[in-house]
Amino acid sequence: MSVSSGTDHEDRFRRVYASNFQPLLAYALRRAEQPEDAADVVAETFLVAWRRGHEMPDDAEVRLWLYGVARRVLANHRRTGLRRERLGERLRQRMRDVAATDPGSEVPERLAVQAALARLGELDREVLTLTVWEGLEPREVAAVLRVSPAVVRTRLSRARARLRDLVSDDLAPPGHVLDVLTAPAPMEGR
Repeated sequence: MSVSSGTDHEDRFRRVYASNFQPLLAYALRRAEQPEDAADVVAETFLVAWRRGHEMPDDAEVRLWLYGVARRVLANHRRTGLRRERLGERLRQRMRDVAATDPGSEVPERLAVQAALARLGELDREVLTLTVWEGLEPREVAAVLRVSPAVVRTRLSRARARLRDLVSDDLAPPGHVLDVLTAPAPMEGR
């Protein structure tokens, strides 16, 4: 491409932009839900015009062409917004599901378990939570932690005993043991 054709393209684009920006913005403002969306639509429309300048019709028809581009940009923008809303709703639902099934938030007594878990060593805490809360088998926990399954089984047994000792004074009535302490480890598929 020669320098003059590049300059010609740029000059034409500047003229098209200057003479069509206001009408195109008004078009987008009347159709978009938010003014910010209209600004995005106009910017994207002119980006398409810049990239596809060789397809722009003569000056008499260019505004109609830009309206057509803006119309498609608006449609894409709406579809993107709908997808974003649906995704946001699915994420919010998953967050509610996770929060509702979090053993630490179901009943007040679980706060004692959470405090006791915090006092355990990191590996013991991780072995317990991966086994009981996430439902992983010892071999799966071993893969996550990069230790042997035998280490996981030993750590799990010791961690449960330590946790039981740490929360035994905090729980009432006497003899009450939360399911996090007694939940069986998932059976390993052999």
